[in-house]
Amino acid sequence: MAKADMLGESLWDAYSNKVTTLMNNPQHQGEITPEEAEAHGNKLIVADFGAESCGDAVRLYWEVDPKTDKIVNSKFKSFGCGTAIASSDVMTELCIGKTVQEAVKITNIDVEFALRDEPDTPAVPPQKMHCSVMAYDVIKKAASLYLGVNEESFEDEIIVCECARVSLGTIQEVIKLNDLKTVEEITDYTKAGGFCKSCIKPGGHEDREYYLVDILADTRREMDEEKMKAAADAQLEGAGNFEEMTLVQQIKAVDAVIDENVRQFLVMDGGNMEIIDIKKDDDYIDIYIRYLGACNGCASSATGTLYAIESTLKEKLSKKIRVLPI
Repeated sequence: MAKADMLGESLWDAYSNKVTTLMNNPQHQGEITPEEAEAHGNKLIVADFGAESCGDAVRLYWEVDPKTDKIVNSKFKSFGCGTAIASSDVMTELCIGKTVQEAVKITNIDVEFALRDEPDTPAVPPQKMHCSVMAYDVIKKAASLYLGVNEESFEDEIIVCECARVSLGTIQEVIKLNDLKTVEEITDYTKAGGFCKSCIKPGGHEDREYYLVDILADTRREMDEEKMKAAADAQLEGAGNFEEMTLVQQIKAVDAVIDENVRQFLVMDGGNMEIIDIKKDDDYIDIYIRYLGACNGCASSATGTLYAIESTLKEKLSKKIRVLPI
């Protein structure tokens, strides 16, 4: 299939090489007949799933060993676009060799990630992400047929978008993997919020427990906190041993340990502390602190509290540390 027959140059470039290869040369396309499965002493499962939003559909074949519940062979037929073919092919490959119970844990995120050439580069343009969601749904359908249970019994996550059947975990993972910054980008990648729009923000025709605007804000805040922590860790690591740091680096390192391990307990009791100075010689690194608020003048500030602060800093930074209140 020539590029010009499918997409413009810019959109084509948004597909990974794995996707474009599997569009034209899927490895697991076909069918498994009842006679083939029976000849091997296995059970044949055939599951169909169609996505009303785009008109694509997929049929999944599982040949399952009933003694072990292992999927020994799997094929598919896809009735849709090239991305649906590539997603279905990888989804089928991921199923082979797994038990039915293991296969049902495969998500659309796993499918899309397996299609990437590079771990940090999405495999498909955002408007095609829903094809991997379809692969996820047909797996659940096949598993429900084999195990004789309702498909909903496999949902161990909160569904945020009922229209596209997108879970809270999927939305959070997609935001992190692709560094999404807007609700519109979430919709492009997952189709969540692309239909009735009730899950986007409060005020729609149906109340929801979770909304995309809140999920995005919470996830972005978590990402920012992780970046800040990673930067602080990198700074400390780059600075080397605490005893070899500059004075400024030492103060920052002590502050970071206090913030993470001590300060919250002082604040809970109406107090706080600040670092006044750090002096070092061959034997000791003396950290001079000043107690604030309720800690100032408290009997424990010279005994239990002081011991806790000093012990924490010794454990985290250097055995040579002494803490001296002034």
